[in-house]
Amino acid sequence: MKCFIRSLMIVLTVLFVVPKLYAEQKKEIKAGAYWWNQPFPKRPAENPDAKKLPLISVKENEFINPAGKKIIFRGLAISDPDKLEGQGYWSKKHFEEVKKMGANIVRVPVHPVAWRERTPEGCLKLLDEAVKWCTELTMYVIIDWHSIGNLEMEIFQNPMYNTTKKETYEFWRTIAMHFKGNNTVAFYEIFNEPTHFFSLLGSMSWSEWKKINEDIINLIRAYDKETIPIVSGFDWAYDLGPIRYEPVNAEGIAYATHPYYMKRKKPWEPKWDENFGFAKGKYPVIATEFGFEPERIEKSENKGYGEAIISFLEEREISWVCWVFDPDWGPRMLESLETYELTESGEFFREALHGKIGK
Repeated sequence: MKCFIRSLMIVLTVLFVVPKLYAEQKKEIKAGAYWWNQPFPKRPAENPDAKKLPLISVKENEFINPAGKKIIFRGLAISDPDKLEGQGYWSKKHFEEVKKMGANIVRVPVHPVAWRERTPEGCLKLLDEAVKWCTELTMYVIIDWHSIGNLEMEIFQNPMYNTTKKETYEFWRTIAMHFKGNNTVAFYEIFNEPTHFFSLLGSMSWSEWKKINEDIINLIRAYDKETIPIVSGFDWAYDLGPIRYEPVNAEGIAYATHPYYMKRKKPWEPKWDENFGFAKGKYPVIATEFGFEPERIEKSENKGYGEAIISFLEEREISWVCWVFDPDWGPRMLESLETYELTESGEFFREALHGKIGK
């Protein structure tokens, strides 16, 4: 009898329960996110403020607005939005404090580790907020893929910078698709600081680096033909010497330099001209990162660096962005995100951004 009941239960399960479960599973699959029914990423909804700021473009060696007026950018870098949001300081107030410093442009670094851990969707949400706030405060934006190392061999200076060529290509494809047509996002800084660290991170020739940048620029422009790509030089983005003989094969781009004080010894100016200043004769150049800690510099042979670099950049009408509006990363410009008290470096750059130094 027990055997009969068991057999009957099996038959009933096969006849009634299994089909029902299968039908529910099919319904779930149909409604769910599976690899074979994923839609192509869509552009965000039309942004009514996307054209609020004038479009910036390149003419010969200058940045210009639609009226043809030359624009010189002076601004600062914030820390990664993922860091700020995680610490509870991601808000419009942060950008209002940047505006008070005198900036007309904000460099927003996105670390590969943050892009992965927060997910592209999560990072885009923060970037959308940054662009919205900057639009309201009439400041332009540089989106910076903040990695340091050798992208050709995919060896990097620190785990936070670990990425791949594929991830880098996908990042810029996503960013260009998302921010196409938004005038506030004036620049895409392709890669923060390329270096092979005196061969400790392998090898990479300028030709290889040039080809990677050309591929990324072509990819970006398949989606976004207006935003200006920025190509970084070698030696942690300091040295633009190779473009004398082998410039990147793309029109309407800019070149970046990071002229930190330790890159060369005094007298700086002749070496700065040799390493990156010369490029301004033919291309737009922007110093997208540099900074210093006065208490360290004043006791060293680098005394006077701050005034010297600002004067050098201003005399050559090279746009510049100082590093970094944060109390944890250095050279730090803030004592605290709670009070926005400035360090000595922060005080210096506030004066420079307001035109009181180097003009």
